[in-house]
Amino acid sequence: MSDTSARQGPLVGLKVVELAGIGPGPFAAMMLADMGADILRIDRQADPGLGVPRGAEFDLTSRSRRSVAVDLKHPQGVETVLKLVEQADVLIEPYRPGVVEKLGLGPDVCLARNPRLVFARMTGFGGDGPLAAAAGHDINYIALTGALHAIGPGDGAPLPPLNMIGDFGGGAMYLAFGVMAAIYEVQRSGKGQVVDVGMVDGAASLMTPIYGLFASGYWKDARGSNILDGAAPFYGAFETSDGKYVSIGSIETKFYALLLDRLGLADADLPDQMDRVRWPELKARFAAVIRTKTRDEWCAVMDGVDVCFAPVLSLGEAADHPHNVARGNFVEVAGIRQPAPAPRFSRTPGKVSAPPVTPGKDTESALADWGMSDGEIAALKQAGAIGRR
Repeated sequence: MSDTSARQGPLVGLKVVELAGIGPGPFAAMMLADMGADILRIDRQADPGLGVPRGAEFDLTSRSRRSVAVDLKHPQGVETVLKLVEQADVLIEPYRPGVVEKLGLGPDVCLARNPRLVFARMTGFGGDGPLAAAAGHDINYIALTGALHAIGPGDGAPLPPLNMIGDFGGGAMYLAFGVMAAIYEVQRSGKGQVVDVGMVDGAASLMTPIYGLFASGYWKDARGSNILDGAAPFYGAFETSDGKYVSIGSIETKFYALLLDRLGLADADLPDQMDRVRWPELKARFAAVIRTKTRDEWCAVMDGVDVCFAPVLSLGEAADHPHNVARGNFVEVAGIRQPAPAPRFSRTPGKVSAPPVTPGKDTESALADWGMSDGEIAALKQAGAIGRR
C-alpha cells in the first residue's frame, strides 16, 4: 500500500532517493520527508553497524520515510537504484569522495540516466582538497573553521557543542538548502547538477557573523573573553540554589536595566556593563544573587519582564514547558516523544508521517509503488540483489 496519503507538506510530489548514512545525511532527509517528500532510503542488506547502537524505533532521523534493502555490490542492485534515480528529483549521497563512482552510481552515471537530477553529496571535508578523502567527525570539521576554538572557558580546553555545528548546522541544513536551491534552478534550466556539501564549508559559513566581529577588532581570538562566549556577565548560564540553571541574555541597555532591577541591583555600585576588564567582578555579583533562589523562583521573578531570560531545561523537562506545549514543538509518534517538524507553514504544514522502520522493511512494497512490477521484484529478490539477508 502506498504511503502517499500519510504524507503532507509543501514538498509532497518531490521524489528522493537517499543512500543510507549516519548523521547529517539522514537528518537532511528527515527534514525533506517531514515536509512531504517521498523518500526511499537505500539500506544495506546486512546490518552495517552505523552510528550508536539502538533499536530502529529510536533512530528518529530515519522517520517519515521507507527503507529498501539493496546490495550495491550486485550489478542488479546497482541497476535497481539507477531505475529509481530515473524517476527521482534528488539523490542524497553520504559517502567519502570516490565511493559511489566505484559502485557505478557516480554523478556522471546518474545524470546520464536523469538529466534533471539534483545529486546532493554530503561529505565532511568537501569533494576536493587535501583532506577530501580523510575520515572525520563533527569535532574535526568544526576544528578547522575556528568554531571549536571559540567555544569553552578561557582557562580550559574547547568544548564540543554536541554535534550541532558540523553535522546538523553546517551539514544537514546546508544540504537541505542546497537541494531546494538546485530544485528551483532546475525549473528554469531543465538541468540537474551536483550539490557539494562539505561540513567544513557549512560550519565556516555559520561563523560569518563572528568573523565580521573579529575583523572589526571587537571579537577577541581567545575563548571566554567575548560577549557571546560566556565571558559577559549579562549573557550566560547561572546556577540557582537548587543546583539547576537559568539563562540570561540581557545584552541591550533596556534589557540590562530590567535585569539589574529584577536582581535587586538597580541602585548598586556596579562596574559599567561593557567594562570587559571588570566583567569577572560583575559576573560574580550576579552569580551570588542568582544562587539565592531556586530556578522556579527566578522564573516567577522574571515572568512577564523583557529581561531575555529562560530556565535551562533538561531533555526530560523541555517537552513539558508551557510554551513548547502551546507551540506543539514536540510530538509523540509510536509512543516516542520527539521534536516536531520545523519550520511551520500556514497552508501546507508538514508532519511526521511515519515512525522509523527497520532497514529493508519496505523493500517490496516501496519498489512496487515506484513502478516496479511483481515479476521484476521477484527476480531481483531471487538474484539476491534486494531484500534483507
